[in-house]
Amino acid sequence: MKALVTGCFSLEGGGATAGDLLAAELVCDWLDSVGFPYDIAVIPPFRGGIDFRLADPKNYSHAIFVCGPFGRERRGDDFLNRFSNCQTIGIDLTMLEPLEKWNPFDILIERDSSVCARPDITFLSRRELVPVVGVCLVEPYGAAFEEVAYAAIQRLVASRQISVVEIDTRLDTNSQGFRSPAEIESILARMDMVITTRLHGTVLSLKNGVPTLSIDPGGDSLKIKRQAETIGWPVVFTADKITDEALQQAFDYCLTEEAQLKARECSERAKKMVEEIRNEFIKVLTCSNELACQDTTWTSTKKKL
Repeated sequence: MKALVTGCFSLEGGGATAGDLLAAELVCDWLDSVGFPYDIAVIPPFRGGIDFRLADPKNYSHAIFVCGPFGRERRGDDFLNRFSNCQTIGIDLTMLEPLEKWNPFDILIERDSSVCARPDITFLSRRELVPVVGVCLVEPYGAAFEEVAYAAIQRLVASRQISVVEIDTRLDTNSQGFRSPAEIESILARMDMVITTRLHGTVLSLKNGVPTLSIDPGGDSLKIKRQAETIGWPVVFTADKITDEALQQAFDYCLTEEAQLKARECSERAKKMVEEIRNEFIKVLTCSNELACQDTTWTSTKKKL
């Protein structure tokens, strides 16, 4: 006996989702648990299986269709006809027609139908979750090494199994549809870490205790580097000196509890420093005359006429 596991991921234009693949993995786990041999049928871009259209039906005793909506016009007449010699099993399916009128399976354990409803089987799927990483990049503006920085970030992201959230901090125009500073800060605060070439990508992340891998793309000010050094955040690079190895090490560090603690410490340190700035600002603003202001430590450049 041998089963063939199929689903949306087996059909051209099937529109397979993450849930479909997780459901298929779970069914395969169940088959493994009882030592039942099987093949899984997939179609590009998915890998690791066979094309059911090329499979010999005589090699299988069971044909299983996993997950998704299933109806006469929606799913697999070719599949049903090709494997009519097998015992057909439908599992975790939404049956689009009343079962009283049409049920093409020998055994049906549906997700929902005209007869019953069950929990989706992916509630029981087990996949280790991956880090959620914000990528917050400044738009090209002619900085000395911006292309070097962007290329290095692309290599780093491509080398890791992570969920990437692109975050645009501009609000005059925003590619993600964010409309306010609160919306942007809220998404940054929910990341496991942030990779950024923006000053406020660095600041708003660290403010909320989120470690950042910050790269200063260059220019006259090196403002990101100076900001990080001022508040004591160690993971900052200038684009002219980055290496892939250093970025990999920094990435690993940013996902540690040590980095989270350091980010919170930097945030508290920065807030105390900004309180001093506030006090100096108020003092200068409320000085009644120049002599009274001479005690201030405010460092500013007076207007020159």
